[in-house]
Amino acid sequence: MNPQDYEVDIRPLAESNGGGFVAVVPDLPGCRSDGETPHEALTNAYDAIACWIEGAAEMGFAVPEPRRAAA
Repeated sequence: MNPQDYEVDIRPLAESNGGGFVAVVPDLPGCRSDGETPHEALTNAYDAIACWIEGAAEMGFAVPEPRRAAA
């Protein structure tokens, strides 16, 4: 599966939480990342998705299909 096929929601973080941006992958429970810029958060999220998929496969868990087609 291609990490870019998964939806990634990016939102700004409050300065009290360190600022920057958080990236959440709704289709993969617990899969999230962050970055100083939206682009960095997205790039980091793609890495997190790949790690999530690899970890799930190693543990014998099913990997959910993306709910929507990539744009």
